[in-house]
Amino acid sequence: MLEVFSTPEAWAALLTLTAMEIVLGIDNVVFISVLVSKLPQEQADRARKIGLLLALVFRIALLFMLTWLIALKDPVISIFGKGLSWRDIILIAGGGFLIVKATLELHNSIEGEEHGSKSGVQAAFAVIIAQIIVIDLVFSIDSIITAIGMAEDIEVMIAAVIIAVAVMFVSSGPISAFVAKHPTTKVLALSFLLLIGMVLVADGFGMHVPKGYIYAAMAFSLMVEMLNVMAKSRQARKLAHAAGVENAPAKPQERVAP
Repeated sequence: MLEVFSTPEAWAALLTLTAMEIVLGIDNVVFISVLVSKLPQEQADRARKIGLLLALVFRIALLFMLTWLIALKDPVISIFGKGLSWRDIILIAGGGFLIVKATLELHNSIEGEEHGSKSGVQAAFAVIIAQIIVIDLVFSIDSIITAIGMAEDIEVMIAAVIIAVAVMFVSSGPISAFVAKHPTTKVLALSFLLLIGMVLVADGFGMHVPKGYIYAAMAFSLMVEMLNVMAKSRQARKLAHAAGVENAPAKPQERVAP
């Protein structure tokens, strides 16, 4: 098995595929971060870890089903003269799920509606895990089909997937904490998910949108949001300092000798 990594070509494929898997995993991390932000801290961490573990399991399991995955590209039904494969159907369904979910979450964030109560935390946890499973499957299909097109050896694919999920695991904690701390970033993340859902639906119908455009737009929006967060933090510090100066006790006046 390790003989595969004895050639420079294998290492080049590993590095390239790992970078691609990390980029594709950004969507997965953002979705999980938004979902778990509604749970208590302890359960949010557990749901995040379960979601990423499932992402790893699904990706490795799908890698061993290469023949079936390749067959997913064969048309099985026709809609308006357009032949759709199982892969297309999965992408359309997953994209539609993302669009509906992101739209509902955006509505709830803007309207300020709460999801459930303390008595329904366990039920909410189960629902969130189910949603993570669904979206993990969708992103795993897209990720592994990309891996099949970029590498030939399954050992290289498995190594790249494991490294990418490890990076996702390390980065998901800070991302989740940041999203929970700054509500405006949650709206931005949901907007990303809405955009990604539309891209998945378009891809399912054969209208491929280069991912570079999507990630460039996401990076620019994120940079603007970071500037906005820093400006708000600086303004908050100024207000706190001004309030502290106003509330400080006045110095006693010195008595002048007659």
